[in-house]
Amino acid sequence: MKNKNSEKLFKEAQKYIPGGVNSPVRAFKSVGGNPKFIKRAKGAYLYDEDGNKYVDMINSWGPMILGHAFSPVENQVRKAVKSSFSFGAPTKKEVDMAKLIVDLVPSVEMVRMVNSGTEATMSAIRLARAYTGREKIIKFEGCYHGHGDAFLISAGSGALSLGQPDSPGITSATLGDTLTVPYNDVITLESVVEKNKNSIAALIIEPVVGNMGCVLPSAGYLEQIREICTREGIVLIFDEVMTGFRLSLGGAQERFNIKPDLTTMGKIIGGGMPVGAYGGKKEIMQMVSPSGPMYQAGTLSGNPIAMSAGMAMLKHLKKNPNVYWQLEAAGQEIAYGITQSLKELDLHYTVNQIGSMYSLFFTDQKVVDYTTAKTCDINAFGKYFNAMLNRGIYLAPSQFESLFISEKIDSKIIKKILKANHQSLLDLKTEK
Repeated sequence: MKNKNSEKLFKEAQKYIPGGVNSPVRAFKSVGGNPKFIKRAKGAYLYDEDGNKYVDMINSWGPMILGHAFSPVENQVRKAVKSSFSFGAPTKKEVDMAKLIVDLVPSVEMVRMVNSGTEATMSAIRLARAYTGREKIIKFEGCYHGHGDAFLISAGSGALSLGQPDSPGITSATLGDTLTVPYNDVITLESVVEKNKNSIAALIIEPVVGNMGCVLPSAGYLEQIREICTREGIVLIFDEVMTGFRLSLGGAQERFNIKPDLTTMGKIIGGGMPVGAYGGKKEIMQMVSPSGPMYQAGTLSGNPIAMSAGMAMLKHLKKNPNVYWQLEAAGQEIAYGITQSLKELDLHYTVNQIGSMYSLFFTDQKVVDYTTAKTCDINAFGKYFNAMLNRGIYLAPSQFESLFISEKIDSKIIKKILKANHQSLLDLKTEK
């Protein structure tokens, strides 16, 4: 596999960009080697600066459900560009997008557009605090909600203790206001809520986790969280930046039939362009300025190009519900195929899958939370990642990231993925 151009670009990038990348996971630090610089993408494939071709199993971390450069989306972007890129003033497209989201997402009665998933989650937390008059929030170990200060805190040594920051620059006040509990653990959650009674503004959760690998909620878990939040007057926030419009047209909340109070969205509602949104109950959303006192603003919010791309994507999904059946079938076929290879090779690893999201965890434990996810053999994953990359399969360069399937992953490509998987696992076992 040719690497000359990517290596040259990475060397140059490190002179001008911290670490040579604009988002840490792109640096390949956890898997070894240097990143591939992508030149273009189409359908199910990525093409790098050296002309190498890869089956894309990241799909821009979720939004490319219909594959890269999907014609209806591309056509709407080309059309919108002719009217200029941004106005800093209201447009009809913003209204149309808001109506479409309210129509599709079960819990959303009003919505505010922003520019990223991080901006959406930060705004939702501020809104919950404004609405409740409380200051503390609950988040879960291993759930990532962007790089806002409150979201970069992991659990401390005791389940009920204050957390420790995962990044310098987090203040002690932020630590004191952020309570972190294990995912899929209702008993600890109840204890934290009781200890901080009438002090918790919001509970934010990925209903299906994508940021410690793909981790599913246990049976009844989301229902119990909904009951606790309702009982205690806590604003329940579903972070559906990854799961929104992917696990079903109405997201994870439709799939599990659970209505949060607020929902954060991103990625797909811009058809892959930079975008985000938060929405929910009208009585809460009306607290947002200029309707109410909670201030949040953005010059590029509701950008007409992003709105055009997002509407083309969502309208296609609405008109073609069979897409979700295809994605479900593809996800199950890949997960089954990997599981069969593990059995044939007598390798005791774990596969988690739901719809078009899945992860292969290099551990013999059932992965249900951050603690079990951390039992993975990171070195083995790095070897597997590079073996797959050399066979033309582009995985997330981290054990702790879910993979995402697009509609363009057909039966022929699935056979290629599973063949590469079997050979890569065999290499790993032979090396041992």
